[in-house]
Amino acid sequence: MATTTQISPEELEDLREAFTKIDVDNNGYISKDELNELFRAANLALPGYKIREIVQQFTKTSDQLTFDEFTQIAHGLKSTEVAKTFRKAINKKEGICNVAGTSEQSGTQHSYSEEEKVAFVNWINKALEKDADCKHVLPMDPNNNDLFTGMGDGIILCKMINLSVPDTIDERTINKKKLTPFTIQENLNLALNSASAIGCHVVNIGAEDLKEGRQHLVLGLLWQVIKIGLFADIELSRNEALIALLRDGESLEDLLKLSPEELLLRWANYHLEQAGAPKVNNFSSDIKDSKAYYNLLNQVAPKGDEEGIPPIAIDMSGLREKEDLKRAECMLDQADRLGCRQFVMPTDVIRGNPKLNLAFVANLFNKYPALKKPENQDIDWSSIEGETREERTFRNWMNSLGVNPRVNHLYVDIDDALVIFQLYEKIKVPVDWDRVNKPPYSKLGSNMKKLENCNYAVELGKKEAKFSLVGIAGQDLNAGNRTLTLALLWQLMRRYTLNILEDLGDGQKVTDDTIVGWVNDMLTQAGKPTISSFKDGSISSSMPVLDLIDAIQPGSIRYDLLKTEDLTEEEKLNNAKYAISMARKIGARVYALPEDLVEVKPKMVMTVFACLMARGMKRA
Repeated sequence: MATTTQISPEELEDLREAFTKIDVDNNGYISKDELNELFRAANLALPGYKIREIVQQFTKTSDQLTFDEFTQIAHGLKSTEVAKTFRKAINKKEGICNVAGTSEQSGTQHSYSEEEKVAFVNWINKALEKDADCKHVLPMDPNNNDLFTGMGDGIILCKMINLSVPDTIDERTINKKKLTPFTIQENLNLALNSASAIGCHVVNIGAEDLKEGRQHLVLGLLWQVIKIGLFADIELSRNEALIALLRDGESLEDLLKLSPEELLLRWANYHLEQAGAPKVNNFSSDIKDSKAYYNLLNQVAPKGDEEGIPPIAIDMSGLREKEDLKRAECMLDQADRLGCRQFVMPTDVIRGNPKLNLAFVANLFNKYPALKKPENQDIDWSSIEGETREERTFRNWMNSLGVNPRVNHLYVDIDDALVIFQLYEKIKVPVDWDRVNKPPYSKLGSNMKKLENCNYAVELGKKEAKFSLVGIAGQDLNAGNRTLTLALLWQLMRRYTLNILEDLGDGQKVTDDTIVGWVNDMLTQAGKPTISSFKDGSISSSMPVLDLIDAIQPGSIRYDLLKTEDLTEEEKLNNAKYAISMARKIGARVYALPEDLVEVKPKMVMTVFACLMARGMKRA
């Protein structure tokens, strides 16, 4: 898809990693020689003069390249072959293991990072050490392939998803004992569909990949799950003390627009400023000497001024160490005193591994934010609302489809309609990308460019997608009008869901009545009560959903775990949690939440039945 030229945070992370590997002398620059060497090693499908041109273009004024210039080069290499070989050369640097890929014919090579494997194993060992269900695989040895074999039955992945977003998976639905290939397959379905529901991009990952322990896919999925958990509270509505990070002349709106990564960087710099230490621009090249980390640890460590929390003194003498590696070791010993040594080894610090250092800082923030909510500032606290369930469902759905950039804040992150255009392509509505303004937008007139995109997005919805968009204009998307933006997003999600059904049914048009009819046929054949519509009051108990699952896969529902009559609200929610997890377990990619069933939200109820219908049609 020839879409945006914007670089996503994930790509930026990869490029930062690449930069630190090429920057062998660790000075924050790549020299002309280092770049030439990289191009040579890459054996690029480019003529020699072209390589010289690229190098010359970026080294006109200096023999050294900054990270920004390097990013432009890497991003400018449009040809996939070129990009692939460029990446391959980078991977030849330290810390990357190559493994045979999934494509026999092409002999593809996939790489994975040994450091990431070690970091994730240590994190999982600690997180699940007291979980009796994981005793059969824990503790895992970080120095061998335990991680890749240990993930094969789906239990650890289910547990890690629940750690990141509590209550996503109903524990009663995880198969834990006397596992067979079939029950393992169910666990992996449950894990993958639940990962999708919390916003992980799992389009190219299947149960077989996890069963066979395909390293790069296992690590990629694990990182997404871990990151969602680490970032959960780096959000103003969940942590109002973050308002302390407001700068002079900024509005609350400015702070609300920042991604979790940007908030973390600002948090670190807030404390570094308090310590009178230099600020950092990233968690890679700027933290390699451990000095910023020393100052950050010293600032956030408890000082004994809060009741019940004893002081923890940070020994700063390691700052005087001459060697970066020794200094990093001493710094991590101090982090250990705070119980925050996770994710990085001394070598990860001095190499500036961006992914693992980001995780290290996020974990430190979660344990010791050391921020106080300002008392006397003139702040409209009511404007700091958390997202609604509906908003979260849409956001997770978009992210699970792999939109770029990732959507952290629903309205802010789609105000230029780039994500909307990608969703149109997912529902087979063609987008004329020549009409789309792409970032980076110039300061002057940037909003006009975004507005033009939004106008085109509404036009596509009305003319091509034939959506009902009465009273919706580009301005509403651009300004983040909640009601009208959600109306468009719902129609996108609905069409996406119906397209799946139509593809399975040889292109026959599907309506709400088609779905209700199919559901009732299945329920009648199984001798179960039917529903009148997606507003049927009986759905509040979740019994129609559970009965349908049992009709699709007979014997799968354990009715002995359920209360079926005279239900309290708590019992209804209990049934709904079981129903949503069971739907995912039999292979339905359900995004709705248990509360949607209890409250009988017709839109989300429709998606649950539609996803189950798709599953049933595949089995037929």
